[in-house]
Amino acid sequence: MNWLQKLTPPGVKSIFTKKDTPDNLWVKCPKSNEMIFAADLPGLLHVTPAGHHMRIGPKLRMQYTFDGGEFETVEIPAVAKDPLKFKDDQKYTDRLKKARAKTGDDDAMSIGVGKIRGIKTVVLVQNFAFMGGSLGMAAGEGFIQAAEYAVANKLPMVAFTAAGGARMQEGALSLMQMPRTTIAVQEMRENNLPYIVVLCDPTTGGVTASYAMLGDIQLAEPGALICFAGPRVIEETIREKLPEGFQRAEYLEEHGMIDRVVPRRDMRKVLGDILAVLTQQTAEHIVEPEPV
Repeated sequence: MNWLQKLTPPGVKSIFTKKDTPDNLWVKCPKSNEMIFAADLPGLLHVTPAGHHMRIGPKLRMQYTFDGGEFETVEIPAVAKDPLKFKDDQKYTDRLKKARAKTGDDDAMSIGVGKIRGIKTVVLVQNFAFMGGSLGMAAGEGFIQAAEYAVANKLPMVAFTAAGGARMQEGALSLMQMPRTTIAVQEMRENNLPYIVVLCDPTTGGVTASYAMLGDIQLAEPGALICFAGPRVIEETIREKLPEGFQRAEYLEEHGMIDRVVPRRDMRKVLGDILAVLTQQTAEHIVEPEPV
């Protein structure tokens, strides 16, 4: 205790007690290092002033995609829990519990059904916050459930992908989801139903090697990393420096791997235009609110 504290009358010190500031009050933009007030992000659709598209979960994604943010959820069938009894530095079941507590979701996939500019559509969202959006049995079952719902109800499907690849804790059972989801895409094609993919940051590994690159139309958000093996792995393998922006959405568009890079503020409009053409319907004209 210093001399000033000794002279301070009782009760006065409590008036000037430092109050805790929430850790999530400000968010740093990775692109510009600018600090952004977190409360402003919803009005910006979680895109920073510098144009960095922040990763968002299923609830926000569907809110930004469906008309009026209104949609119905489709339940995903339950799968076996920890079939391999996997454990590394912690049990797989413990990792699942932490991911569920963090995200509020049962697994990486969420399904919503609603209208995009008046056209009823099935939307599948892959949540990178849930164990890196990794493709396991539950995620595979989620994709198949979305595709089967679309086929049963003659609806188009839009998949927002974001994943670090297959889920290592499920071994070969995880890898089996690649052909299973590919067959689900083929069933949509056989029923003449549109399947559109929106590649979000990051989409990598076995997800890129299966359903993420099988869309009738391939869109991507600006700056999204899209690849099988990441740039660091490639550089270490070939011992060469990769070109600037390699494996980013803009690079893939330039080299013909995807159809178009679409900013988040324009995504609903662009999806509506594409769905209108592919389903031979008329998309409703909606005036989008200006970003705050």
